[in-house]
Amino acid sequence: MSFIHLIGFGLKVGHLLLMLCYSFLTVISLNSFINDSQMKPNKSRKNWMKFLEIFSGNTSKIHDCCEYIGSEKNRKLWWRRLVILWIALGTILSLWSFWYLRSQALEKRKEILANMCDERARMLQDQFNVSMNHVQAMSILISIFHHGKNPSAIDQDTFAKYTERTAFERPLTSGVAYAVRVLDSEREQFEKRQGWTIKKMTSVNKDKYNPEELEPSPIQPEYAPVIFAQDTVAHVISLDMLTGKEDRENVLRARALGTGVLTAPLDLIKSNRLGVILTFAVYKRDLPSNATPKERIEATDGYLGGVFDIESLVEKLLQQLSSKQTIYVNVFDTTNISNPISMYGTDALDTSLQHVSPLNFGDPSRKHEMRCRFKQKQPWQILAISTSFGIFVITLLVGQIFHATVNRIAKVEDDFHEMSVLKKRAEDADVVKSEFLATVSHEIRTPMNGVLGMLDMLMDTVLDVTQQDYVRTAQASGKALVTLINAVLDQAKIESGKLELEAVGFDLREILDDVLSLFSGKSQEKGIELAVYISAKVPETLIGDPGRFRQIITNLMGNSIKFTEKGHIFVTVHLLEEVMESIDVETEPSSKDTLSGLPVADRNRSWERFRPACKIAGPSEFITLIVSVEDTGVGIPLDAQPRIFTPFMQVGPSIYRLHGGTGIGLSISKCLVNLMNGEIGFDSVLQIGSTFTFTAVFSNPNEQQINGQSKPKSMPEFCNMQAVVVDPRSVRADVSRYHIQRLGMHVDIVSSLTNMLSMLTNGSQTVHVILIEEEVWDRDLSNSAVFLYKLRNLDHKISPQLFLLTNAISGSRQNNTIYSPNVITKPLRVSMLAASLQRAMGSNKNHARNGEIPKLSLSKLLVGRKILVVDDNNVNLRVAAGALKKYGAEVVCADNGRKAISLLTPPHLFDACFMDIQMPEVDGFEATKRIRKIEHDINNDIQHGDFLLQDYANISNWHVPILAMTADVIQATHEQCLRSGMDGYVSKPFEANQLYQEVSRFFL
Repeated sequence: MSFIHLIGFGLKVGHLLLMLCYSFLTVISLNSFINDSQMKPNKSRKNWMKFLEIFSGNTSKIHDCCEYIGSEKNRKLWWRRLVILWIALGTILSLWSFWYLRSQALEKRKEILANMCDERARMLQDQFNVSMNHVQAMSILISIFHHGKNPSAIDQDTFAKYTERTAFERPLTSGVAYAVRVLDSEREQFEKRQGWTIKKMTSVNKDKYNPEELEPSPIQPEYAPVIFAQDTVAHVISLDMLTGKEDRENVLRARALGTGVLTAPLDLIKSNRLGVILTFAVYKRDLPSNATPKERIEATDGYLGGVFDIESLVEKLLQQLSSKQTIYVNVFDTTNISNPISMYGTDALDTSLQHVSPLNFGDPSRKHEMRCRFKQKQPWQILAISTSFGIFVITLLVGQIFHATVNRIAKVEDDFHEMSVLKKRAEDADVVKSEFLATVSHEIRTPMNGVLGMLDMLMDTVLDVTQQDYVRTAQASGKALVTLINAVLDQAKIESGKLELEAVGFDLREILDDVLSLFSGKSQEKGIELAVYISAKVPETLIGDPGRFRQIITNLMGNSIKFTEKGHIFVTVHLLEEVMESIDVETEPSSKDTLSGLPVADRNRSWERFRPACKIAGPSEFITLIVSVEDTGVGIPLDAQPRIFTPFMQVGPSIYRLHGGTGIGLSISKCLVNLMNGEIGFDSVLQIGSTFTFTAVFSNPNEQQINGQSKPKSMPEFCNMQAVVVDPRSVRADVSRYHIQRLGMHVDIVSSLTNMLSMLTNGSQTVHVILIEEEVWDRDLSNSAVFLYKLRNLDHKISPQLFLLTNAISGSRQNNTIYSPNVITKPLRVSMLAASLQRAMGSNKNHARNGEIPKLSLSKLLVGRKILVVDDNNVNLRVAAGALKKYGAEVVCADNGRKAISLLTPPHLFDACFMDIQMPEVDGFEATKRIRKIEHDINNDIQHGDFLLQDYANISNWHVPILAMTADVIQATHEQCLRSGMDGYVSKPFEANQLYQEVSRFFL
């Protein structure tokens, strides 16, 4: 196969593969956008269409093709056709590769055979030429030394010895003989001189040659008897060469042409082997090259012939070659092309491969050639077979992979469509679930709002002690139910992924004070110490979600309060980097270093796993807090610790019956911590206690507070005052100092009353406030009495105020007639400390206890304010109206959104509006949007002079504050309220703190 044909075939295959790729891309592209035929065409689909139109040049049929291929049945049919086409192409390629490799091997085999055959023919021809040249040289020698000398210098013995000794120069001749030309007139004289009769060449018996049986040569014009012969052919002496047919023709042609001539293959005398005779004419004189045949015949003296035994000669030649056994060699005389004469060789097997090499023995009238064949047939083409088989197998494998991939894609598409349907159903179910939870929340919280509101209003009436106890119990149960509802709804929002965090500024210390106020009653009832310590390096203000942070602390402290009967609950807040810097030098915790003196779980173990994830060097606008909640409760059993954060899982049934709870507080806390980019862990020892630690990342609005201590919001009346804390336990003393320093005081710590008295006696500094730990005071009452006596007799310009820090007010102390210091009940908070100190120092400022917003503050804000309350529930209207009227507000009620729009259309006299969100016909969001639109239009008309300012109470910018009021804790989010135009959010039932926080933004 020629190289040009190979290139042409490759181009055809390449074109076929190109068309296959185009068809493949076409099907894929069509498949990618026909599946969604009902959807709007996207950019990629337009690009594919444009590409196909440009490439194909036939835009009229593309749409029909798309519609045809787009169906699922047709797609599968096209995929099947592509697979079949691929296998067919692979099969063709494998057959072509087999044919190509086999043809290459055959060409290589032919080339090897030709080289071997040409080599043998060349060697045979070269050696024949050498022999022929030597025979010709002998003819010249005979002409000179036999015919040129008188008497002759050559006789039979001389000729035989010479030819025998020079036989190596004639490697292909088996003998040399010389026949002299004798005319008929000279025969008798010649025979007498030679002593024998000229005999005829024909033998009587060819198988058993006997010279005696030869007949005399018949009478003819001339004779050519052999007079000299090599010993190997000495039996031809006296034979007339002109009596043999082939020899006669050979002799006559040789003397006429003047060159060596060959006979046709003939049976040699005596040996009966096939051979040829090379004959040269011996002339009397030198003849010119252009002498005529007649001149040559007249000048002829004799004939020198060389006998060639072809079979033996070729055998000798082949024996000289190492690869003689590889091929068969045949030598033919092809002078008669229709009937070539085999000179050497056997009938070889037909191996379908033969090479012919021409032979030139110097006689142009005779044609000879050498034919060569391999002895063995061509072996199996392992490379061609393995390659073609490999291509075929690869084609099948690729086809199988392609088929499996197509099936897999089809299955994935089917699964995707099925999953899309299931996803749509799940999303619909999630929406239904959310709506159901919202509805249930509203429907449960709405009557609970009425119950709690009415109970709160009932508490403002005249009740006896028993009735007050019943009402408080009902309020506590109702609030517990509301808390449970909120927890379940939070868990539902977490599962649906709809829980999002706010990013607002807040005071971390105020939040922890609020949480302490929440649990102060329970801690005092149990007699356990509850304390909070926040590092001075923590900024005053952070940006994050204060509500969710408060929820985490509340859940952890709630669990600690629930499972702790003695000892303490201690909350600490530090920067993560300051904890990591000191963690390596901390030792095992000792009971002397704890808040209550009881052993605790090692807090280091609770945050050990935070170390690898901790990266202290980070962006300065973010800070990471680490918060620990330490208690001396019952601890968590080892078998229950792995499932502690699993929703609705309790430590054990006995714990549930004893303490109650839903088991989702810790699960919610962990999810909230994760949302704050933090981690949570714990360490717990049975009957010792538990320590929960978590980290949370917040934004820092004041980066300068990171490197130095934060500046607390001190109160002017306490600035530059000196306070002393008497407490032998350093941890507890640090907590007291932390809270007192927040007031702006300078604080020192002493360990005993004796040290305190020494400080006062020394008089080096003025002490304004002395705070004594109850443990120190009650340890030795006689010593305490002496301390009081000496304190009264000290001569100071300013007498220090004495306070006793206690976990609960003792009834015996209250009834004791002996002087007792003022009591400050723990847990310590800034608002409670300020109120206690101000009362003791005679200040008239009204401060609430435990951080509560006083009713007088709300009354000052709401007294005389005209407020519109909108709610479709009559009970809620009564509760909301009663709560607002309690603080002196003038309340107008409306039971639907249409009335609210009518009442709030300017001009009106309302200062604010509390509007329910879920109402029939027009809900709170829609009503607010319409009110804002009316206000916007009126404000524009006033600014453009279309309306008179006097007609709208001389108010040029109408905007009544509208606060959302709903029990729907899922849908009524702060963002939804702002988007609809509301100014705030108040959840039902009303709480004084939240109400004050919202209305103060508008009325202060």
